[in-house]
Amino acid sequence: MGLKPWREIAIPHDDVLKGTFQQAEFAADISRVHQGSATLEYQDASLFFQRTFITEGMRLLLDSVVKRLAGKGGDPVIQLQTAFGGGKTHTLLAVYHLAKGEAAAGKLQGIPPILDAAGISELPRARVAVLDGVELLDLASKPRSHGGVTVKTIWGELAWQLGGAEGYALVKEADESGTAPGKGALADLLASRAPCIILMDELVRYVSQFEEGKTLSGGTYDTQLSFIQALTEALKAVPTAILLASLPFSDREAGSQQGVKALRALEHYFGRVQALWKPVATEEAFEIVRRRLFSNVSDRLAAEEVCRAYADYYAANSGDFPPETQESGYLDRLKHAYPIHPEVFDRLYEDWSSLDNFQRTRGVLKLMAKVIHRLWTSGNNDLMIQPGSLPLFDSDTSNEAIYYLPAGWDPVLERDIDGERAATTELDNAKPLFGSIHACRRIARTVFLGSAPDAGAVGGAKHHRGLELERLLLGCAQPGQVVGHYKDGVRALVDRLQYLNSASNRYWFDTRPNLRREMEDRKRRFDMREDVYPFIKDKLRFASGVFGGIHVFTPSADVPDDWQLRLVVLPPEATFSRSAQAPATEAALSILRSRGDQPRQRQNRLIFLAPDADSISRLKDQVSSALAWQSIVADVKDGRLNLDQHQTKQASHSLEQVTEALGRMVRETYKWLLAPLQEAKPGKGIGEIQWDHFQINPAVVNRTEEIEKTLRENELLITEWAPVHLAKMMQAWFWKEGVEAVSALDTWQKSCCYLYLPRLRDADTLRATINAGVTSRDFFGLAYAQADDRFQGFHFGENTTVILDDSLLLIEPKVAADFAAKLDQEAAEREAAAKGLEPDANDQGASDRGANGTRAGSAAAGATGSSISGATESLPGGSDGSPKAAVSTRKRMFFGSVDLDPVRAKLQFSEVAEEVLLLFTQKPGIKVRVSLEIEAEAPFGFDESLQRSVRENCNQLKFKNHSFEE
Repeated sequence: MGLKPWREIAIPHDDVLKGTFQQAEFAADISRVHQGSATLEYQDASLFFQRTFITEGMRLLLDSVVKRLAGKGGDPVIQLQTAFGGGKTHTLLAVYHLAKGEAAAGKLQGIPPILDAAGISELPRARVAVLDGVELLDLASKPRSHGGVTVKTIWGELAWQLGGAEGYALVKEADESGTAPGKGALADLLASRAPCIILMDELVRYVSQFEEGKTLSGGTYDTQLSFIQALTEALKAVPTAILLASLPFSDREAGSQQGVKALRALEHYFGRVQALWKPVATEEAFEIVRRRLFSNVSDRLAAEEVCRAYADYYAANSGDFPPETQESGYLDRLKHAYPIHPEVFDRLYEDWSSLDNFQRTRGVLKLMAKVIHRLWTSGNNDLMIQPGSLPLFDSDTSNEAIYYLPAGWDPVLERDIDGERAATTELDNAKPLFGSIHACRRIARTVFLGSAPDAGAVGGAKHHRGLELERLLLGCAQPGQVVGHYKDGVRALVDRLQYLNSASNRYWFDTRPNLRREMEDRKRRFDMREDVYPFIKDKLRFASGVFGGIHVFTPSADVPDDWQLRLVVLPPEATFSRSAQAPATEAALSILRSRGDQPRQRQNRLIFLAPDADSISRLKDQVSSALAWQSIVADVKDGRLNLDQHQTKQASHSLEQVTEALGRMVRETYKWLLAPLQEAKPGKGIGEIQWDHFQINPAVVNRTEEIEKTLRENELLITEWAPVHLAKMMQAWFWKEGVEAVSALDTWQKSCCYLYLPRLRDADTLRATINAGVTSRDFFGLAYAQADDRFQGFHFGENTTVILDDSLLLIEPKVAADFAAKLDQEAAEREAAAKGLEPDANDQGASDRGANGTRAGSAAAGATGSSISGATESLPGGSDGSPKAAVSTRKRMFFGSVDLDPVRAKLQFSEVAEEVLLLFTQKPGIKVRVSLEIEAEAPFGFDESLQRSVRENCNQLKFKNHSFEE
């Protein structure tokens, strides 16, 4: 942007640059000026007006003064009443130099326009009396000697300063007796020395030492008030005499109870003839401070460019800054205050002026002189001096700031705000995004300037504690910077600093450690394995889904070695990353290979979930924080910890926040899905165990479904299997070396054991595949037994319902085709024999009928009993109408019965229906009849209510017969 920093445009005065100024220089002392012993900048009229900005209030006052001295009107009495440090004494000095006339009024900077406006070409020199209440304190009880004249009272001192011995003679009697002179005597005194000016400073301090009912050499309390009353009346009678008196702005500034009483009385008497004036507005203070601290602005155009850049920056980010920055007048404020940002003045004049002993103008000058000196020597290159620029790392600057604050701010500055050992410095150094703009330090300085008075002022400086975020950003951000970086910095500080508090988007420092420090202390009490790991384990919850069990941080001995698919969640130390896989894979391998001290058989049933190596430390820290907040909230509830209302709410809110964040952090940490596998080729051996790894989306609601989806999509879990794949696996690993038929159950069990075989969801997946494949003659045949070269319960290329038990065999398709052809041939021979004919090789229909009949008989022979008493009937005769004798070997009836456990009858009946009845009802043409018999016996007889209920239910269910017998 080509903007120049403030140090290239605004040059401080030499004493500020060199640090040779003294704090006392900023305290204007009208008595020392009157005595000729003040510093040059106050003693020399020309130099004084060079460094004095004539505010609008001061211009109006000086206009009244010059008119009064020239006899052209003006107010006879002017009361200066402003807040502490508001420029009262400085104003009295301006009047003093103007009236004294030691330098021509026309040569005093800012004065000629005032004289021109009043129509005065030459201002007459006036006699000046200075009555400084602090300097005159001892006069109340100890007379003063001026050569041969001894003065006992304040009116005697006034007469001596205006007229020497001659003037004193006019009030001598009243001075010696300690009684107030009348207004006539005072009017004569003023008239004889006119034009004249009386400057009264710290009058309340002087009057308040006179207690009622007590007489001092300087008079009594009442005589002091009588003198003031008579003086104000006398001034009205002398057209070229004027009185300026400064009074405290508040009771606090008045000091003691007697001081407050004196203030009320003086306000009453001055109020009768005064012209009340409040000298310095906050806006005018900009120029006052600039004139005192800076010699000149060398490049006014460059300064205006900087100010406009700030205004444009605020407009472009309107939602992030206070509303007043969007007003056109804010650009003027920036120009008037340059090179100091208006926000610095606003905080000092609005907030810090509420503190005891912080004088508005003088306090600002003292603090800013040290700030500018340190910024200059440290090479600060900010565009303007903002709250975030304050060099609180400098002991002189920080000591000046905390001088006005209660005790306890040293550790706050040292640990949380600024300096080599401050947490803000550590955060800035750790993150280049912050360090490049000193974001954390600038934020902390801004919060300090805007909130420290709240802790120091009685009742707080503002209705709401702390600094709003938008005002905080106003104190930090400079044109060209990203506002969001400071917002990130605020969040980082809230999480880290011990003395920073926040609530309702407001931020403030306090000398009491915040709850975060208490939380941090408690965090260290929790043991990782005893406290943190169980907490994480409790947060790792999954729906069961496809898994028969989910084992979180479970020792290998407690992970079952069975046929169920299981998800094993590894402990926090078993971390995984693409570049560092060993901790997770080694822990998983240990569980995969053994169950306790026994070898694990069913390795292909385990899937693992591992924590992310980069996230686990943050998760542990977050859990420790949650446990700490949890303990704080519990202790508050049980009365073991005493917190104020704000802190109690903060603790509960922090617990809610950290708990909410934990759920997300757990999902983001436990995101690595690990699946073991081995590569193997027949005849070439089996490779080492490898690990496929995938990231699980942390945003999904059901993580189990997401895990299943990931496994399915990457063919690491098979939920639906095509028969062709089963056939290929059988050809590769099972039907070889003369093995024609293999146990289907053994095939399932081996797929659960060996990592080079497909991982099926469950046994039903294999059964469904067999059911689909047996309808074709391309994949395999089925049988339920094999004796010599014959298969019992043989099926090949036909629909059937598979029972996956230890008798089911999967037959190599060529072997099955050969056996099917053999059965067809045998059937054809039997049919031909029954007709007395030789079998016709071309009688395909006969062959099919014979083969089908044999297979049907085999299947029937393999059927099991039922828990239902029942009978079935086959269709009579063959399809061609042959006699029954020709097929007398076929079984045409089935009957089975089984006793049911009365407690488990519902479940057992369901099993019988599925495993037995379904076999009959699926075949067309088979008639099935089912009946159910119930016998119940009660040794002591059935009660009437039971009998009634049973009869009603039997009728409703349409029982054929039912009765109770003796």
